Amino acid sequence: MFGLELTLPVILLLVLGVVVVAGLLFVWATYNSLVSLRVRVEEAWSDITVQLKRRLDLIPNLIETVKGYAAHESGVLENVTKARAQAMQATSVEDTAAAENQLEGALKSLFAVSESYPDLKASANFVELQKELVDTEDKIQAARRFYNNGVMQLNNKIQLFPQNIVAKMFNFDNRAFFELDETEQARAEQPVEVKF
Repeated sequence: MFGLELTLPVILLLVLGVVVVAGLLFVWATYNSLVSLRVRVEEAWSDITVQLKRRLDLIPNLIETVKGYAAHESGVLENVTKARAQAMQATSVEDTAAAENQLEGALKSLFAVSESYPDLKASANFVELQKELVDTEDKIQAARRFYNNGVMQLNNKIQLFPQNIVAKMFNFDNRAFFELDETEQARAEQPVEVKF
């Protein structure tokens, strides 16, 4: 027909060629999907850091507002300041999660103390800062869910066979989830105790 005789060696070469092309296509598609997932996770982490920075920027104003009404609550204010400083220095996902857990606890204590000062609770500045912090917390939670979903997809792809072979070839590593500590989560689910 085409002058090519289909002998066993020719058939084997054709089969081998198809297998090699299919393998290269698989590696190419897997690599590209891993890169896309990694970029998505990095974008999601960027969204989290933007919201965390926004919250960190609101805290000095909140502290100054509280100082004006509750000057003798310096221990609570110092805890918030220390927790903010630790959050600003965190670099890894794990360090950031730990620092943010401490900051959330310190802020809860600050808001619990504010319950003792009716003038503070009535302050327009305090109310506005509190609303902005709540809005920022909601955005952090949404960004955290988006990030953790991306991490789950990336980690699954890195660990599942046969994609794990391609992931290992190109040094793709599992990413850490951004989660609350279990002790902080348990505390967050319980109401804040206010003592007068």
